[in-house]
Parts: sequence; C-alpha cells; structure tokens
Amino acid sequence: MLKVGAAPELMTTSPARDAKASNSIFPPIIRSVSALRRAAGKYRSSSDRVALVPTMGALHAGHMELISAARASCSRTIVSIFVNPTQFAQSEDLQLYPRNEEEDLRKLAEAGVDLVFMPLAGEMYREDFVTSVCLSGPGRGLESTVRPHFFSAVATVVCKLLLQCQPDVAVFGEKDYQQLQVVRRMVRDLDIPSEIMAVATVREMDGLAFSSRNAYLSSTERATAPRLFEILQETAVCLREGGTVVGEIERGTALLRAAGFDGVDYLALCDGESLQPLQLLVRGARLFAAVRLGTTRLIDNLEV
Repeated sequence: MLKVGAAPELMTTSPARDAKASNSIFPPIIRSVSALRRAAGKYRSSSDRVALVPTMGALHAGHMELISAARASCSRTIVSIFVNPTQFAQSEDLQLYPRNEEEDLRKLAEAGVDLVFMPLAGEMYREDFVTSVCLSGPGRGLESTVRPHFFSAVATVVCKLLLQCQPDVAVFGEKDYQQLQVVRRMVRDLDIPSEIMAVATVREMDGLAFSSRNAYLSSTERATAPRLFEILQETAVCLREGGTVVGEIERGTALLRAAGFDGVDYLALCDGESLQPLQLLVRGARLFAAVRLGTTRLIDNLEV
C-alpha cells in the first residue's frame, strides 16, 4: 500500500505561475482527475481529437518532439507532469529528480500545449490504494532484471492517465523502448481505446540521447557518455557484417567498460516487438544497453 497525503480537489494555477509568472501566458493548469475528465470531455464533445503526452517534467528537446508529434496528429494536446513515486526504489533518486515547474510551463506555452495536468501524489494514489498492473511479455528482462518494480509501476500510472484522460492518441519516445512496448501491450491486452504513437529518440549533437538525468553528469562523465551510442552503433555494424551475437555482445561490453563506464547492467540483442533475447540477427532486432557513470544510470537502444 502506498501512503500519500490527500489531494486538493482542484487547483487551476501553480505556485510558480502565481509567484513568478503572473504576467506570462501559460496553458491552463489543472491538478485533479475530475477537472481533467471535464476538460478532455469538452474537447471530445467539440469533435476535437485529443493527444496526451505523459512526462515527469524536467522537459528537454526529446519531450518537445513528442509534443510536436502530438500536435501534428490531434487538434488538442494535453501534457501531464507527474513524478511518479511508485517507480522509484528506495535506493533511487525520487527526491533528487530534477524539477523546474516554471521553466517547464514556459516550454509548454511556447510549444502550443492546450492543457497541463499536474496532479499531486495524493490525487493519483489515495491512502488506501492497492491496485497495480502486472505484465509479463515485454516487461520481462532488460530493465526488469535491474529494477524489478519498475514496469508494474509505470504500467499502473500510464493506465490511470489513459483512463483519466481517455485520449485518442498517447505519445511516447523510443528512447525508453522497453517502456513503449510495455505500454503498447497493456493497451492491447486491456482494450484501452487509445492509439500509442512512438517518436524516434532525440539526441544531442554528439549522439547522447536526451534525458532528464543527463543533468546529473559531471563534465568528465558528460564527455564519456556519448560513447554509449557510439558503441551501440559499432556493435550493430559488426552484427550486420556477420559477427556472431555472442561474440559481438562480449566485444561491445568490453568496449563499454574500457570507455570508462563504471558498470554495464546489460548489453543485449532482442526482438524489436517481443523483446525476447536473440541468438541470431533477424529483421527488426534491436540492441539495448544500460550503463552507469558515477551515480547516473544511462539507457539507450538502436535498431540493427
């Protein structure tokens, strides 16, 4: 059972907006599920197609691409900002996770977002909350071997957001590819009537995938980080040129360690849909990697 504080029924403004940005134009901000349902229902009653972009804030260029795709496919775009406490283990960085509400709202205003849903934890998880979504299939292996709690927590909060908003389209990035496949399978299995749209990973000029956690990297670690994607690319080339899966995974893992990463949680070749590990290269296969630099954990993937 998750114990959290009670939530207010509705707040149409944010503290940051009230205190620092009263003269700025922000999208409408709501904090209750009932208000979200009313607003999304009003959009649908006007025959608007509604897109939802779930985020945990600390918005960057990757999020902006998700929003751009949402606005291109639908006439209304709702962005949720909720740092989901259930997906953080006790040893992880819930309290340190980057938060900048005012800056996020400025970016959302510039992006043309119609509505921002920013619930408190008590609104999403009542004190007697006991239900969770558990998955097999694409939720097994890779991240779940290191973070066994993670995908149940993600699937549960995404399921709640989809039921609360009932969007025509929900947009996710391929950077968190296993999460994307988990959400796709959940929506299919539970007959949730929302289309899941995928957007390709957005990268810095040197190839590092945009992530809110990149802010944790020291200057030395930031210089090392792009080697993750470079080694994925090198490994993909070797596999396409006939290298064995076992041999190239061993070689790639050794390269990651030699590059200065403090730990390699996994480097694996998997089927792009089921995420089952592969012993031979097949069409649609993807490489997945998770590494550690100091206290920061980086993940990435690449279609081979």
